[in-house]
Order: sequence, then C-alpha cells, then structure tokens
Amino acid sequence: MVTVWRRSTAAELCWSGTGGPAGIPVVPLMWGDLPCVALPMAHLDAVDTMTSGRAAFAVTDPPGAEAAGGTVAAGPVDIRFDLEGKRFADHLLEQEIVKHPPTRLRADGLMARRENWWWMPRVLITLTELEEVREIPARRRGEDALLVRPGAQGGAPRVDTVTARTWPEAPGGGVELWRRDGAALEGAGEPAFAFAHRHSPDFERWERWYRAGRAEGEVLKVAAGTGAPEPEPLRPYNLLARYRNHRDVVRACRAGIARAEARARSDSG
Repeated sequence: MVTVWRRSTAAELCWSGTGGPAGIPVVPLMWGDLPCVALPMAHLDAVDTMTSGRAAFAVTDPPGAEAAGGTVAAGPVDIRFDLEGKRFADHLLEQEIVKHPPTRLRADGLMARRENWWWMPRVLITLTELEEVREIPARRRGEDALLVRPGAQGGAPRVDTVTARTWPEAPGGGVELWRRDGAALEGAGEPAFAFAHRHSPDFERWERWYRAGRAEGEVLKVAAGTGAPEPEPLRPYNLLARYRNHRDVVRACRAGIARAEARARSDSG
C-alpha cells in the first residue's frame, strides 16, 4: 500500500461520520513512512464530519500496467489543523508540487506562496496504523465507482469497487450495483455512498460525481446525488473558465480559513 500510495498522483479518502459515508479525491502524500493527505481549507465542511477517528485510503486508478489492481488501507487517522501552513511547507509541499500542477503554479517559490497564501493552510490527515489492507479492483470504466459503507462496530468504513449500467440521479430511484470482485453486495439497509472522479491533464478541473442513499440487497436506493459518469478525461478550462475556477477556489479556501481561525480563537479563549 505504501509503495502504491507513494507512486500515485490521485487517490481517494473515505470515511463514515456525522454525515454518513463519504469520499473525496485527494493527492496522495507521505508523512515519513505513513500515508497522508493535506486538504486545502476549502474542504473544512467535509473534515468536520470526520468524527469516527478512522478512515480508508484508497488507490483505484493505479499507475503502471493496465492490469494493475487497486488497493485500500484502513485504520485510525490523526487530524491536525495547520493554519499557518508551516508543517505543510516543511514536510509535504515538495511532494505535492511534483504530483499536483495547481500547487506547482501556486506555491513553487516564496513569491508564489506569498501571493497565494490561502493555498498553504491545510488539514493534515495521516493514516497512523494500517489495520486492514485489501486489494480491490481498479476503476477501469466511466461507470465504475467506489462504494463506501459504515464499518463494523464503528470501525473504518468498508470500501468496494462497484459498477452499474446506469446511475440515475433523482431521489427515490434505484441503482443496481455489481461488485467488480464478483461478490454479492448484500446490502442490509445501511447508509451507502458511491462516488468516482476524473480530472483534466493539468488537474485544474478535478470533478467528483456521487450517489448517496442506502444499500438494499444489490441496489443502492438513491437519496441524493450530483454529476454523472463520463468515459473520457476532462478537457482543460478555457481562459474565462480558468479565471472563474480560480476565483471560486480562492473564495472557498479563504472562507474555510476564516471559520477555522475563529474556531481556534474561541477554543483558546
């Protein structure tokens, strides 16, 4: 798992907390010899739901041979707020610059870091112990997704690779799922979250689609969802769309920083 995580440029972080099962695409980094992610503060709302103290780190689009499978590791996580960005800069920034072109543009040099100061504060999430490591099928088609369900007795979430012929978005609909490893889904009415992601070659566009609901038998009963699977990589933004995306990212990061700083002041007072 550590070798695959270190070599990959895109991965998934999955958890089950106050909002139910969830998952987002992430840049895989290493804190020493431990898998880690450094989430920009735009993800503060998602971080606030990570209350179980456990998560799953997955790679389902592995680098290398087409026949390579995916990997998921689950266990306890350490969550730290790095509001000054110092830990991120000292331990993780160079890794992310190599793997993630937007960070290369925003933070490769002191001048860029000062100008894009809002990109440096991070939430650092480290997988401190690999309690469970499993091989899972990689996502090979646009219809493939990760299915996240609560773990047993409050443990780390269960993550499987699934596929479907169609992914209806309307609440109340049902998605007939097949696990890509050939096993039965055997849903028992538990909360479930299916998602996948794709990105443009420059990673400026990195979009996730998802379906949330409950797993009943071999069907996901949809309660909410957005987006849809597409077989092709995303095209890069044109100039106007790039500007709008940059503005949205700046706004979201600054808002997350302001909320986290206000919370820190309240806690210290």
